[in-house]
Amino acid sequence: MDKVVLVTGGTGYIGSWVVKMLLEQGYIVRLTVRDKSKQTGYSHLAAAAEQSNGKLEIWEADLLKKGSFNEAAKGADAIIHMASPFTLRFKDAQKELIDPAVKGTQNVLEAANQSGSVKKVVLTSSVAAVHGDNIDMKEQGLQEFTEEHFNTSSSLTHQPYSYSKVMAEKEAWKMHDAQSAWKLVVINPSFVLGPSLSNASNSESLSFMKDILTGKYYLGAPELQLGFVDVRDVAKAHLLALENNQTEGRHILAERTTGVYEITQLVKEKFGNKYKLPLMKSPKMMLYLVGWMFGLTSSFITRNVGHSLKLNATKSKQQLGLHYTPLQKTVEDMVLQMQQDKVVA
Repeated sequence: MDKVVLVTGGTGYIGSWVVKMLLEQGYIVRLTVRDKSKQTGYSHLAAAAEQSNGKLEIWEADLLKKGSFNEAAKGADAIIHMASPFTLRFKDAQKELIDPAVKGTQNVLEAANQSGSVKKVVLTSSVAAVHGDNIDMKEQGLQEFTEEHFNTSSSLTHQPYSYSKVMAEKEAWKMHDAQSAWKLVVINPSFVLGPSLSNASNSESLSFMKDILTGKYYLGAPELQLGFVDVRDVAKAHLLALENNQTEGRHILAERTTGVYEITQLVKEKFGNKYKLPLMKSPKMMLYLVGWMFGLTSSFITRNVGHSLKLNATKSKQQLGLHYTPLQKTVEDMVLQMQQDKVVA
């Protein structure tokens, strides 16, 4: 019998790769979208389905509408829940970030409960649910962050995106613990880079790279450490989590932890002086003056810039069996894709 997987958020930057890989493996993919008539949002996946052994079904569902995933979940073997807002540009954090993240998770997992068929749920969380600010590591006396840690420093007013990830993941574990029909596996990617399958994608990852390539950091890149991972590795991790019966718990994904300036140097290694890349690392004091141009608040600068960060991704290698794409290749492929899509010259 063909395996049926319900996928939420499958038209996004990560989701598109997950759906493509599922189709290539011969799965029947039930993709949920808010409006079926807007075919441009999933036409790239319909094309991928035609080239694959799998089958793509389009179902309508709304994260904030109770019961809207129930029909799509009936008869499904598993759910991959990726739909959640990832934006750092918002007016009302509760309404635009927290509610869709938490209520969406509740509605999707309630559909798993009602289905009578779902045996596994793979949830896309984030390292933002593991740690908040980089200074957390120092303040908590840690050498590194592992899957045992939960972000305790983010709130509705400080780093609300991270807070939405914490609240959604905690809600998922609460609902998981209250039943015994399905297993929960959580994927916690760090900052995702790599080529997009859809040039309509409006992810923060693409904005980040576009800012680098269009000279936004020309006078100096913030000395900000982040974990980085290839979008294709994140998608592969979802499939490994889905197919391996031994997987459980959370999984940090990071090829390495490095700085924003170091990413720009990887661009330079491949593309030379084609782009207006930063001349140096921006001094922290300078960022307090110009940080607003990059959307950086003074509290964010204080708690993140210049502080080291270490993420332990051992579990993803040992338990999921994930082999990471070198960051250099990730960056190269992303820039080449952006050139091809005419996002940059």
